[in-house]
Amino acid sequence: MTEYIPIAALNQYAYCSHRCWRIHCIGDFIDNQYTIEGTSLHERVHTTGEGNREEIWQVRAIWLKSEEYKLIGKSDLIELEDGEFYPVEYKRGKKGEWDNDELQVCAQALCLEEMTGKVINTGYVYYAQTHQRQLVKINSELRQQTIATIQDVTRLLETGTMPKAVYSPRCKGCSLYEQCLPKVVEKVGKYCELD
Repeated sequence: MTEYIPIAALNQYAYCSHRCWRIHCIGDFIDNQYTIEGTSLHERVHTTGEGNREEIWQVRAIWLKSEEYKLIGKSDLIELEDGEFYPVEYKRGKKGEWDNDELQVCAQALCLEEMTGKVINTGYVYYAQTHQRQLVKINSELRQQTIATIQDVTRLLETGTMPKAVYSPRCKGCSLYEQCLPKVVEKVGKYCELD
């Protein structure tokens, strides 16, 4: 049984369940340009410390944990302004078409709520390529989606059952593309159906 789920696994699962399985179930990971840029960004961001930026208290690289959801992970940045906490997740690129980054922020908010006893309604994703913060509203819909993803990841980690590799535009920048070859799997599947 899985003791704790890495918060980042939710992001990976929502992006591609097959990728999440490869990383967290069989330990298959290969760097590419994008993962190296992301690691470099997080190394800079994860310099432990706290301080104030104007009226906002900031703390970097603290561990977040939830007993209720069995989540654990290191935050990039937590800010406190006017008595309200909010997580800020750093990403190397720019805002994409998918909601996996928002799920990760919501999971951090769930941990923060449990740790502080305060309701978290807002978080942000900071995209390094555009130097922009994207508002993430921690509403009931996102919470439900995040909790459902936690349950899916828990099942994946407990069973170890490999999800099918499915080709999508997301595959373009994936460092594990050569391992799962979703286009080949798709073609072989269609060929086998013809027989």
